[in-house]
Formats: sequence, C-alpha cells, structure tokens
Amino acid sequence: MELGLTGATAVVTGGSKGMGLAIAESLGAEGASVAIMARGRVALDIAAERVRRAGAPEVLAVRVDMADAESISAAFASVADSWNSLNVLVHTIGPSAGAFDELTDDDWHAAFDLGTLSAVRSVRAALPLLRSADWARIVTLSAHSIQRQSARLVAYTAAKSALSSLTKNLSKSLGAEGILVNCVCPGTIVTASFTEVLRDVLAADGLDSSDPTDVMTWVEKTYGHPCDIGRAGLPEEIASATTYLVSQRNSYVTGATVNVDGGSDFI
Repeated sequence: MELGLTGATAVVTGGSKGMGLAIAESLGAEGASVAIMARGRVALDIAAERVRRAGAPEVLAVRVDMADAESISAAFASVADSWNSLNVLVHTIGPSAGAFDELTDDDWHAAFDLGTLSAVRSVRAALPLLRSADWARIVTLSAHSIQRQSARLVAYTAAKSALSSLTKNLSKSLGAEGILVNCVCPGTIVTASFTEVLRDVLAADGLDSSDPTDVMTWVEKTYGHPCDIGRAGLPEEIASATTYLVSQRNSYVTGATVNVDGGSDFI
C-alpha cells in the first residue's frame, strides 16, 4: 500500500527508543525524512543510525528536554533551520508511574509537564511548520490506562487522559485547515526498557519479561487485565498503526482515539 510518505518530513518526540524509535524507523522506511527528539545524545546518535538504515533520506538527531518549554522551542527552531515545512508530528512522551500515596505535588506537576504540557508545547512549536506544508498530520500516544485504571498509574493516567482530550480538541480546531489529529492508545507493549525494568519481577514467577505471552500472563495475574489474543504487543505494531494515521493514505480519520491493545477488555 502506497502511503504517500516519500519526501515527507516528520518529527518524532521520544524517538530514541521503544515505540518512538519503532515509529521513526517505520516512517524512514516509507521514505520520510525524520527528526528524532530525545534527551540523551548517545541514544539519539544510535537511533539516528537505525533510522538511516531503515531508509530515511535525512535524519536529524535533536537533543531536547521535554519538561522544559525553552528546550522544546529551541528544538523545533532547529528543525525549522533545516526544513521549511513539516508534514508529521508524532508525540510519544509520557511521565513515570506511582501510586497516589507516594506522590507529592511536585510529582504531579512533573507528570503533567511530561504527560500533557510537553505535547501542548510541541504542537505549538510545530504548528507554523505544519501549516506551511501541503498536508499535515499529528498523532499523540496516550495509554490504555485512560480507559482501564491502575492504582500504580494514577498521575500518569490523569496526564494521559488530559492528552487524549487535548488531541480530540485539536482535531476540531485544526480540521478546517486540513490537519488531521489522532490519538493512539497502546496496550501493554514489550519494549527494551519494559523488559529490563521487570526482568527480575517476572523471573520470580518463572516468566520471561521479553516474551509477549509471558508478559501478558503476568499482567493478567497482577492487575486483572486480560488481552483477547493472549499476548502483549510489540513496538512495531504501534508503529504500523501510527504510520498509517500520519500518512496521506489516511484522508478521513481525525479526532479518533485508536486502541492498539490486542483486544484488551476495557471496563
């Protein structure tokens, strides 16, 4: 299927690892030039090389602190120095976890800075470039926890719920300009960081944190959150859905919250 991404320009925030990197590689493979934004220079450089190998004609590795408004503005100004317009913005940043009794006011502020305001600031900075393009798309990554609550994710979920609402509102305000805006809600996804953080936890139950079926077994046992197809997802599966939504092939989906979760039973 021709997606119409050849020659496009794209920014992927959080593009140095996990789902963000998978999305950046997918866009590059479709012929888009990609700017990946993240904090760590080493991880950025490694990711940039992977995106180049995937097929991106040009890759920008832009260092940014997504909790800092000035850093975000400077990052997008750097993109503007290289490209006169922008077709695609994919925002993947999220805050850390924590239960209600563990969280201070500063923790809540940090959660909304990363989980919501980073998207506000990124869209604000990107809009002049998006409006200069012949066509433009925005996708934000929320989470399935906005529809199925978890006590350990209270601030994370609140910030991601606000992000989903923001995305819906942007679809209405930008639709008349032809800018399509959608939100992808990943289910449980086996990323490298997920595997590393939970390796010992799952191993205690005789499970492999890199195995999608074992991961979903643990999630269902621990949180009571089953999945219809019986396994966790992979970053490439989030990338496939996101790549379609930001492509020219998508000409009519906007304002949607798209679950990519293997059939999790939201209640």
